[in-house]
Amino acid sequence: MLLPDRRLLLAAGLWLGLGLAVAVVPSLLAFWQMAAATLFGLAAADALSAWRRRGRIAVQRDLSHAMPVGTWQNVGLRLRCDSGQATGWLIDRHPAAFLSEGLPLRFTVTADRCLRVVYRVSVSERGRQVFDGVSLRCASPLRLWLLQENVVEQDVVRVFPNFARIAHYTLLATDHRLSQMGILQRRRRGEGMEFLQLRDYRQDDPPRQIDWKASSRVGRLISRAYADERDQQIVFLLDCGVRMRARDGELSHFDHTLDALLLLAWVALRQGDAVGLATFGHPSPRVLPPRKSLATLQAMMNAVYDLQPSLQVPDYLSASETLSQRLRKRALVILVTNLRDEDDDTLLPAVEQLRRRHAVSVASLREAVLDELLEAPVNDFDAALIRAAGIEYLQTRRRQVALLRHGGVEVLDVVARQLPVALINHYWARKRSGA
Repeated sequence: MLLPDRRLLLAAGLWLGLGLAVAVVPSLLAFWQMAAATLFGLAAADALSAWRRRGRIAVQRDLSHAMPVGTWQNVGLRLRCDSGQATGWLIDRHPAAFLSEGLPLRFTVTADRCLRVVYRVSVSERGRQVFDGVSLRCASPLRLWLLQENVVEQDVVRVFPNFARIAHYTLLATDHRLSQMGILQRRRRGEGMEFLQLRDYRQDDPPRQIDWKASSRVGRLISRAYADERDQQIVFLLDCGVRMRARDGELSHFDHTLDALLLLAWVALRQGDAVGLATFGHPSPRVLPPRKSLATLQAMMNAVYDLQPSLQVPDYLSASETLSQRLRKRALVILVTNLRDEDDDTLLPAVEQLRRRHAVSVASLREAVLDELLEAPVNDFDAALIRAAGIEYLQTRRRQVALLRHGGVEVLDVVARQLPVALINHYWARKRSGA
């Protein structure tokens, strides 16, 4: 596609101005006609020359194919010209959900060198994102036209939860910090099946603890000492329904939840616990069986990076039945959702079903805007009505939380941005108590 450049528009404007002068001074008609012929000839020749130069520029995108959400990322573009010199502007067709800074980019590239230009994008949405292509507007030799071309250069990137933010939180989980908080991982001698050490035989040791090979080597009875098995399984039951679409700051409740779950998974794996994941409230539920390997964290990120909260209402009972069938060994099940007063019919039966074999905790995300609403001054009737509605809404939620707690279920009722700290504190409290 050929687009007129500024020079051509300026020349056409001057020619039209000369046409107005001809209406006043008829003797200028011949000059005006000659100017028209000259302008048309130059424009046609320049357009033909620009058209013959199409396809000379190759573009290669340089970017990371794994990006954390909520960050600014640099995107590089390498331009090569087959022959001569090319000047113009380019626009990279980045994902529509991303904001860009630095586009369009001015470029001048010659055949003897490669040009690299850079702009930035704000990565504002998780999942599979596509950089579709690059639009070029190259100037014609006389700068009368811009030749617009589309270069096919598609790149697919995976946008993960913000692991940089998770790495910041994990500083709290280093051995030095944990010891300052009074959280130490200790082994206890006991009757478990986890081998601890070899030691001399004691009179009250059962015969099955004697290590006969070690005893024959040293010429005296040697016993195996075992440690109590304190490791546990933690399974996150994640609501991916419509309620998780609410926002707290720049991120949705769902994104805050993913950050919190990945952080707690990292800490639990460091402590030797197994971590798993199950999702519900969307068309394709996903289940990640509990594992102890540190590679589990990467598996979790791959399992959830493209998840988005759906428009479905969560079915807690169906989710609990599915998880109960998949999860045989006792585990700590952490259900993350947004409680409502209409959940009585499905939530309580679902929690009771899970509690037959597992320990269950419920993390309910509260909208931060409700707290701000209650703190805002009431200056008119409309503000009073809004506050009254907010108070009624919070009271119904508190009744739901009270019902769960009355049934012996541990409930964390927090705003979304405070969920990481709340889950970590809850985990360590259970770890201390040995629950």
